[in-house]
Amino acid sequence: MKKVATRFAPSPTGPLHIGGIRTALFNWLYSRNKSGEFYLRIEDTDKERSKDEHKTQIINSLKWMGITHDGEEYIQSEKIDEHVKIAKELLEKGYAYKCYCSAEEIEEQKKRAKQKKIPYVYDRKWRDISEDEAPKNIKPVLRFKSKIEGSSILKDLVQGDVEIENKTIEDFVILRNDGTPTYNLSASVDDYYMNMTHIIRGDDHKINTFKQIQIYEALGWDIPFFAHIPLIHTINGKKLSKRDHASTLEDYSKIGILPEALRNYLLRLGWSYKDKEIFDLEESIKYFNLEGIGKSPSKLDMSRILSMNEYYIKNCEENSLYEKFREYCDIYKDKIKKEKEYSIKSSLIFLKNKAKTLEDIFNNSKYILNDTVTFNESDKNLINDEAKKIINLFKENILELNVFDRRNLEEIVNKLIKSNNTNFKGIGQPLRISLTGSRFGPGIYDIILSLGKDEVVKRLSDIG
Repeated sequence: MKKVATRFAPSPTGPLHIGGIRTALFNWLYSRNKSGEFYLRIEDTDKERSKDEHKTQIINSLKWMGITHDGEEYIQSEKIDEHVKIAKELLEKGYAYKCYCSAEEIEEQKKRAKQKKIPYVYDRKWRDISEDEAPKNIKPVLRFKSKIEGSSILKDLVQGDVEIENKTIEDFVILRNDGTPTYNLSASVDDYYMNMTHIIRGDDHKINTFKQIQIYEALGWDIPFFAHIPLIHTINGKKLSKRDHASTLEDYSKIGILPEALRNYLLRLGWSYKDKEIFDLEESIKYFNLEGIGKSPSKLDMSRILSMNEYYIKNCEENSLYEKFREYCDIYKDKIKKEKEYSIKSSLIFLKNKAKTLEDIFNNSKYILNDTVTFNESDKNLINDEAKKIINLFKENILELNVFDRRNLEEIVNKLIKSNNTNFKGIGQPLRISLTGSRFGPGIYDIILSLGKDEVVKRLSDIG
């Protein structure tokens, strides 16, 4: 039996779509589960729209997600000569023919089909006409001779048996009139020469699969197994597109979604294993199978992604989380100053408890990261004379401390509550506003200890 081989074959015509990431993940997991190979093929034959920057983004996105491919990237545009050669072979063997229909004729056929409210299928005009009758002023396209009689059955590893009447598959173009190959020809030839055993892709490719199988059959090639994954829909049930918010990997990384959390979420988006929700990388590979993929579209749920991310943040060891946070700040915020590193690192134990994203950690830690306090004006207005009195008393008390720890801080706060006939809020709120600029944020003892005695005194002096 052949060694399992799968591939992910994106076009570098734009940022990698979240649906593409899931397709890559499923292919990668299947190959790793079967101790097989996983390849990355860049389908860059659309020269006008293909960009190197998109290719780089695709490769970096997969790497960020922990999806590693075997060997070098397979660049489709470098194999064009081979695709053309196969097209000519199909012509010589009688499985293809030259079509001399003008663009105007094709447009007219499409117009008539639209008027009749039926899908457009090329009328096969040149299928049986001798080339002797060909017009001299038109460059022909090369069309594949699709089956006309009977039906075909695709034994899909996800969808089950899918049957289609052969007459509904048009004689599709395999070479354009400029001599360049089309998707269905190139993908078939590449998959054959790459020794693909399993083609796992979105179910919007089902009709392409029927076309590609006919190419395989015409050339006497072994047909790979096919598995078509239901598409990802928006929460409203519409097909997710690149125009949707939160459709590309950048949309997630820039708000601080961890790659392992997104990978876990995408694994569970349309796939299940018993009642298990959380999968580390090793478990993902161990348990993944095609039988667990559902047949219906899945809805992208941002609240579920945030919930999953919150779980991973809370369960991430502090040193590891700090490195992720530092890298996030380097890319999307300002670099963390060296003198702030210890305070941030030691504060993550509480900063992460109120965070669903790395951006939340950033927002919660601004009072540490910033050298000066930026006040919320409505909160600053709460610092009245009584509040200033509390602030000054607290400052005087901590200046006398030899040991700056939570127990001693609690003693001071409790003493101030009694002597000023107030409650914890009466002490904590003015201190929190003075130290962070807002009455909301982490616990007051966590704030004070994370800043350190000298910084606390400095900030309280600025208010008092």
